[in-house]
Amino acid sequence: MNVYVDIKDKGKTETVRFHYKKQVNKRNSQITTVKKAKTNPVINGIADDAIWSHTDWLPLNELWLGEAYAKDDFFGRYKLTWSKDALYLLAEIKDDVLLDKNSNPLEAWWDDDCLEIFVDEDNSGGEHQYNHNAFAYHIALDGNVVDMSTKKEGKLYNSHIESKRVTKGNTSIWEVKISLFDNTFKDDAQNSPVKLHVGKTIGFALAYCDNDKSAERENFIGSINVEGEDKNKGWIDANIFGTLKLTN
Repeated sequence: MNVYVDIKDKGKTETVRFHYKKQVNKRNSQITTVKKAKTNPVINGIADDAIWSHTDWLPLNELWLGEAYAKDDFFGRYKLTWSKDALYLLAEIKDDVLLDKNSNPLEAWWDDDCLEIFVDEDNSGGEHQYNHNAFAYHIALDGNVVDMSTKKEGKLYNSHIESKRVTKGNTSIWEVKISLFDNTFKDDAQNSPVKLHVGKTIGFALAYCDNDKSAERENFIGSINVEGEDKNKGWIDANIFGTLKLTN
């Protein structure tokens, strides 16, 4: 990352550029290699792109919140690929009840059924509760995308995510394109997503908020085994994320 500093001397201002690399303190506990797509997937929720036929399913089965659930209540798995412009996700969610009780997308969005994508562009880990060191994108059933802003309130980040959900019976296919932004991202300013390349590592976790009929979500199921009693840490601490390594 480049940092620019204005130095004033005798009425003149000189802008000096410094190259800064953030120290990485994260322990890489779950490393997943992600193959590059030869052709970018079409975000249509059909999953008929060639890359998905040559990519393995990954489990979404770690209980982060709630009581143990039956397989007919919830089952989840996902696949990943990438291009130079974005990370792509295919998720298959089997859920017997889909609930979206809050018409306001910025009201208790975590208590509705939603897919949550955690991403740390440089895999550096660390705290990100009210900053953009990492993101925790909640994708609602209607496609709205919410995360916490630097103002400590929910904000729509729909421009970061393109998604399509197709539901048949109790099975939903989510197809998602994720643009990645680094920790210089500023709310309410123009920001450009980073370009991806072979060898890049990205902090990543996936989760699903499941609520059948309650005032609050009933289960929170993630892709990462989180140590300790408090497993609901992803929206605050990027150190719990797994690590993606991009390959050809």
